[in-house]
Amino acid sequence: MNNEEDKKQDATQNRQLYALLHISPEASDEEIRKAYRQFAQIYHPDKYQSNEMKEIATENFQRICEAYEILSDEKKRMIYDIYGMEGLNAGMELGTKLNKADEIKEEIERLKRLKEQEKMLNHVQPSASLFANLSLPEFLHGNGIMKGMAIASELPTQVSKRTTIAIGGNLAVNGDSGGGSATVVLRHQVSSVSSVEFMASAGLQALLGAQMTRHLSRHSTATSGVAISLRDGSINLSNAWTRQLSEASRGNIQLNLGVESFISVGWQQKNQKTSAAGELKFGTSSFGASAHYTRRFSKKSHGRIGARVGSTALDLEIGGGRKVSDFSSIRMLYSIGIQGIFWKFEFHRGGQKIIVPLGLLKKVVLNTGNYNLVAQPNLPLFTHAIHDMIVILLSRQLDVTIATGALLVPTSLYFLLKIFVVKPFYLKREKQKALEKMEKSSAQVQEARAAAEKSQQLLLNVANRKRNKQLETDGLVIMKAVYGNVKAYKKRSESGQEEDELASQVLDVTIPLNFLVSDSGSLKLHEGVKKSGIMGFCDPCPGEAKQLYVEYDYGSHRYSVSVDDYEELVIPQEKHRH
Repeated sequence: MNNEEDKKQDATQNRQLYALLHISPEASDEEIRKAYRQFAQIYHPDKYQSNEMKEIATENFQRICEAYEILSDEKKRMIYDIYGMEGLNAGMELGTKLNKADEIKEEIERLKRLKEQEKMLNHVQPSASLFANLSLPEFLHGNGIMKGMAIASELPTQVSKRTTIAIGGNLAVNGDSGGGSATVVLRHQVSSVSSVEFMASAGLQALLGAQMTRHLSRHSTATSGVAISLRDGSINLSNAWTRQLSEASRGNIQLNLGVESFISVGWQQKNQKTSAAGELKFGTSSFGASAHYTRRFSKKSHGRIGARVGSTALDLEIGGGRKVSDFSSIRMLYSIGIQGIFWKFEFHRGGQKIIVPLGLLKKVVLNTGNYNLVAQPNLPLFTHAIHDMIVILLSRQLDVTIATGALLVPTSLYFLLKIFVVKPFYLKREKQKALEKMEKSSAQVQEARAAAEKSQQLLLNVANRKRNKQLETDGLVIMKAVYGNVKAYKKRSESGQEEDELASQVLDVTIPLNFLVSDSGSLKLHEGVKKSGIMGFCDPCPGEAKQLYVEYDYGSHRYSVSVDDYEELVIPQEKHRH
């Protein structure tokens, strides 16, 4: 299912009760009451004599009553429209003073945040990073390949609903020198619009710092911080302002005063398929500009191109990454510029990260929460940098052979592996997952199918009565209606295969649709309401795209139409005529 279908389903998944009562999501209170009375007459247990039919009626009557109870209550209906049955079952309750939809939605969001915070109470999510520095030029000259290594780890703990403590440590070795540090960060949510952080670090760079973040408005955020070095007494001040420019883009300005003072202006944009960012930075001893563009080819793979230009850098970067499992991803980037030729390899697994560079370790960036501690003299530590990647040096010279090989060899190897190894493996694994999912859901599908067939038994008498009445006046008569994987149904019908093979793909819904035909000889299924929620329907193929196929007679002519799961259906219409 693609992103558009995901969004469409998310927007309509809370409308099953509307389908059950066969009403529009915009139905008035009177329309809800009218629909309830109509269905209550059909499903009331007292109308049936046999124990079996009485049991079926009781079960469906309870469903109708529950739908009416929710949709006839203004506040419950609002909760249901926003969060569905999950919101109601979670016990979300609203105060009597909340009348406007915006106020109710805001209160629901607050209650939801509180529940999430309770789940996070005393929850620990450790993260770790490992940097291994392998120098290819040094290795080719007969020296050792391992030139440095850095390890960083962080252990955040939720000590209360508003307070988190993160304890981190790092060690770095580069050639014959090395060092380490320990860091403690205290984060506290002061209010719904502001938070404060305190940080202390000892070792590699001993310092104390504090930082405050506040939402100035719905679209603007400001952050101010101060850090004091315990080694030389230097002070670093930072201020940052972020502004949401549109739904998909935002801009930011950062001012830093200290050993290395600078001002930077940045911009980021992100949508379903692409993301881009750019930054201009002017400092007391350097200036530069950078930009990158990322394109997502699928849910699992993406490509990236970036460039940097300034007083200390001039390079072009190209590469991409791929998600290899639900929790793991890999990335490779190739960079060429005045400083040399570089590779970058990354492996991400949950909160852990391993980066294996082939080159000379220029600097070590150790990420500890929101702070990036950089093991490089005279560089400000108290920043919110988002780049924590080690530069990988393959060659100090811009050699054409090395540059071409460094780009073409891994690219060719990647596509060969993808075509002959990775893709066949994933296709086989996805097929196996699909089979396992089908096996697990088959029992639920059979149960839902049995319930739908029982519901149809209750509709049968009224459906036949309506059908006969329409036949007398040459009105609307549903001759055949199937719901589910209609493409498979049509394909198998054309090939003449046995009807038994369709059992797991479609459901016959001729009876429910004849029941829903109005006395005036028309039928309407509302847009945005999933059809599996209609009484007498069920989902015969979960996870698959579904359609409703209908053949009907009207005025001595035969008509047919197919509509998608959430699409509106209005019949009869002349355009459906054969």
